[in-house]
Amino acid sequence: MARPPNYGQQRAEVSRSKQAKKEAKQRERDEAVAKRKAAGLDPEPDTDADSTADKPHRG
Repeated sequence: MARPPNYGQQRAEVSRSKQAKKEAKQRERDEAVAKRKAAGLDPEPDTDADSTADKPHRG
């Protein structure tokens, strides 16, 4: 008699592969940003931290 499919295990494998693909893509993006910054082609650094400092804290 055959075993029933283990859907939880299959879903976990899919989730792991999706996460690995996401991390690889993010690494490539980070490397591209580092290359641009090293070459001086990235005109403005990230200003997200500066823009949040002026806003009042809600909480």
